[in-house]
Amino acid sequence: MAIATRNNLRNVAIVAHVDHGKTTLVDAMLQQTNSFAEHSHTEERAMDSNELEREKGITILAKNTAISYKGVHATDGPITINVIDTPGHADFGGEVERGLSMVDGVVLLVDASEGPLPQTRFVLRKALEAHLPVILLVNKTDRPDARIDEVVEESQDLLLGLASDMADDVPDLDLDLVLNVPVVYASGRAGAASLNKPENGVLPDNDDLEPLFGAILEHIPAPVYDDEHPLQAWVTNLDSSPFLGRLALLRIFQGTIKKGQTVAWIKHDGSIANVRVTELMITKALDRYPAESAGPGDIVAVAGFPDITIGETLADPEDPRPLPTITVDDPAISMTIGTNTSPLIGKVKGHKLTARMVKDRLDKELVGNVSLRVIDIGRPDAWEVQGRGELALAILVEQMRREGFELTVGKPQVVVKRVDGKIHEPYEHLTIDSPEEYLGAITQLLAARKGRMENMANHGTGWVRMEFIVPSRGLIGFRTEFLTDTRGTGIANAIFHGYEAWAGTINTRTNGSIVADRSGVVTPFAIIALQERMQFFVNPTEEVYEGMVIGENSRGDDMDVNITKEKKLTNMRQSTSDTFESMTPSKQLTLEQCLEFAREDECVEVTPAVVRIRKVELAASARQRNVSRLKKQDAN
Repeated sequence: MAIATRNNLRNVAIVAHVDHGKTTLVDAMLQQTNSFAEHSHTEERAMDSNELEREKGITILAKNTAISYKGVHATDGPITINVIDTPGHADFGGEVERGLSMVDGVVLLVDASEGPLPQTRFVLRKALEAHLPVILLVNKTDRPDARIDEVVEESQDLLLGLASDMADDVPDLDLDLVLNVPVVYASGRAGAASLNKPENGVLPDNDDLEPLFGAILEHIPAPVYDDEHPLQAWVTNLDSSPFLGRLALLRIFQGTIKKGQTVAWIKHDGSIANVRVTELMITKALDRYPAESAGPGDIVAVAGFPDITIGETLADPEDPRPLPTITVDDPAISMTIGTNTSPLIGKVKGHKLTARMVKDRLDKELVGNVSLRVIDIGRPDAWEVQGRGELALAILVEQMRREGFELTVGKPQVVVKRVDGKIHEPYEHLTIDSPEEYLGAITQLLAARKGRMENMANHGTGWVRMEFIVPSRGLIGFRTEFLTDTRGTGIANAIFHGYEAWAGTINTRTNGSIVADRSGVVTPFAIIALQERMQFFVNPTEEVYEGMVIGENSRGDDMDVNITKEKKLTNMRQSTSDTFESMTPSKQLTLEQCLEFAREDECVEVTPAVVRIRKVELAASARQRNVSRLKKQDAN
């Protein structure tokens, strides 16, 4: 047994809160190391290759890139730096945990103005639990409202606070690493970094990222391995190729893997199969290239394993030794996803309607998404899907919609637990940054949602930071109302806090729904007659059906209306014509807004062309009977 080190390799993850500049920084690292061909055209935020990631401006999937560094700090030749770009949103925490399993250290990126936020705490805790060294990078030092000293102090306080909280759970935590975290100051957009603290609102005193590369090489340990140990490689991600089929992305911990080699595939159930590696590829910049072999510390892609899943191990057939499976936090939010059951089903060309298609797609998602669960609820056409948060589930539904599926999606619900005979529900740690004039409105909004304030700070810039502990139920539908109350200026971020006792009834929506009482086509005449009392979600000429939610009532109860009513034609001449200019534009809801708006007796119809809200029970007479029955039960 001889311990060896690969000094020409580093594996590092860049972790941060949403919008703090991870992907932009990776762009600059790729550009400054000449990772792209001379005449190649690369998009801004090259790592956000997914269509939804580009639209929403957030990272959803953890992805890796390989940088060949040949700068002043590479004294013994080129050094390969494998960089994992992780999501900053806690709803995609499974991606973060998976990314951290591939690396030997992290660069914690913090905005020079906003400082550490809930997701920063989340990813940092995961890094400390994995005993990974941390480099603190203060990004966007050139922001006009930068407050660098305070942000560094807050980040160090966060590190110390997490270390003290984890002292019991992680007794072998290295406090020296926590106390002596190196600090780098940078502007990812400008591609500049420095070890010297700049003035607030000023770029670093260096015009490239060499100080960051130097810090990575100095503080992120090189992969260590036993040169007599048999092969051990961990499946950390999955991809696909039109020519090779399913690709397994591996982090090799011990031994060497070669193209054409027969390896032991150790599955989750403990069974072992000997399979041949048909293709082996390494990453350079954003592309994969064929390779003959790879050694300890390398992150590679292999083909030849049709049903391999995340967390399984490839090992030596003569001495198969499995690695532990990847563990993720339990889901907190669930929703029911099933086939479309509305009267307008099948109106879109190229649709996917059957229960078998929907179930196959959900099973396919389970293969690559370790934080998702699909539970059978005893119905042949619907399943309960559990995930980390509302956004993660909405992203799944949006992806299925774009693939041509038609679905019925229930209102998001919380996943409850029973502790000592009492029901406990998930709570969120909510951080809000807002102009101070909206302090009262925000406090009132969260009080109605059973939130309790934990902390409040005014930085003297006209903005207030508030921290609340709120039931996860209270945050369903919260964002739209919050942005309305703060005139679009407020910033809200939440992270899972834990399970506490059931908080009681929460009324998250005060206005009722406007429901179509018959099938037909929406007419301008009907909208103009009704628009004084309600806000509509539909436009003239749109097709509607009985039980479809077509707007929001100004009062608290639901109202059934005839939205297809036409103007009666007579032989009498009118002195005035219809004034269509007075028709108020309808409110167009996105998928996320529809999920927020829906009540318990409502669901969302999702098709490739349109998203609608509808009542679970379409017939008005059946809904009336249900209401009467509930009133009698309450009376008794």
